[in-house]
Amino acid sequence: MSKDRPLQELSENLEGSLCRPQRGKWKRRSSCSGGLDTENTPNELIQQWSPPHKKILTSAKGKENEENAFVLARRPRKRRESAAGLCWDSLPDELLLGILSRLSLQDLLRTSRVCKRWHCLAFDESLWHSVDLVGKAQLDAELGQVLSSGALRLRCPHTCIGQPSFKSARKLRVQHLDLSNCTVETSVLEDILSRCRHLQNLSLEGLVLSDSIIHSLAENTEIVRLNLCGCSGFSPESLAEMLKSCTRIEEMNVSWCDFSNLHVQAIAANIPSSVSHLNISGYRQNLTMEDVKAVVKRCPNLTNLDLRQVHNLERRLWIKCLIANGLRLTFDYVLYLYSDSVLVTTDSFPVLQQLSSLRHLAVSRCYQIHPASLIDFEKFLNLQTLEVFGLIQDSYLPILCKGLPHIQINTQPFSTVARPTSASRKDRTLWGMHCRLVYKH
Repeated sequence: MSKDRPLQELSENLEGSLCRPQRGKWKRRSSCSGGLDTENTPNELIQQWSPPHKKILTSAKGKENEENAFVLARRPRKRRESAAGLCWDSLPDELLLGILSRLSLQDLLRTSRVCKRWHCLAFDESLWHSVDLVGKAQLDAELGQVLSSGALRLRCPHTCIGQPSFKSARKLRVQHLDLSNCTVETSVLEDILSRCRHLQNLSLEGLVLSDSIIHSLAENTEIVRLNLCGCSGFSPESLAEMLKSCTRIEEMNVSWCDFSNLHVQAIAANIPSSVSHLNISGYRQNLTMEDVKAVVKRCPNLTNLDLRQVHNLERRLWIKCLIANGLRLTFDYVLYLYSDSVLVTTDSFPVLQQLSSLRHLAVSRCYQIHPASLIDFEKFLNLQTLEVFGLIQDSYLPILCKGLPHIQINTQPFSTVARPTSASRKDRTLWGMHCRLVYKH
């Protein structure tokens, strides 16, 4: 037998000796002591000839003087399990899946190489509910295998994605997907997103998209958070179509995209009324007061609005300064540190005041807003935080804080709208959700 199967003791059916009498009477034998009578059954002799621990089975029929057949046999012994415990092969799939659910990602992959049965169990969709592949520099066929295994949550930002292999054309189960700042071909991204129909949270920050990708996103009508920060490659028409289809969006980040004024107008005219968090910063000459009014009119429940815009020359100078001081920049730092606006003015205050639910507002480096007019935000009774970086000097900040005691000022330099993980957080979460299988290099 093989080593992975326990040894089992087989039951023995011993065929006992048959002690048959001669016709007539039993003959006396000199070897039998005890003076057995010929009329009596030789029980003592039978017990002497029988193996130890054997029971005698006699027929209950007939008289004592009639011919009887005596059969000596041993009862079958109960099977005893191996001293090492139960065999793995004898465990049901449900129990094995419960054991495999306790393993780490690396151990689960090692387990899948044991045998065909364990390979099938190791890639059961119940085990791949949530996967974090941060730190895996290159993803090729592995990405397709993880998604095909039924992953609902997948986090792999800043990863180089090659060519995932999908063995079938069936749709994916993924609901929460973070591909922020990945290095990936647009055609590969089209293939992945064309298989998605149940997305709820999606981050494609910094990627080059296409109209085909935006059309695929329009098929995911359950999207709640959408992060397209820094994206490019799609038309205003496809963007408008997607916004009309995805009517459940609550958080949307379309800042710093390669947008024209037509893109901004498409957003202002088609943004779903369900949006409560919006980041539409980064459009120095394209975001007009009319667009702000349209957004406010369509989204009466806005609680978080970021209107900051960028000045390219100032941003490049600051980036050079930060790099010279040894700071390793990420996309987050570049996007939200330094910005200005030439179109958003104090005229927007009465418009924004119509948003009774407005809690957070960012107008940093909107230089057409005079610092003295910031005191007008005392009329925003429900406003909790206000970002005005670059508008006032640090020495005047305490005076503004005293004049607006119910508002926290300049507490959030980075926008968190629709982003999977806040720049200030060190934990590995995906929109506040943890992943069970984590890649450790």
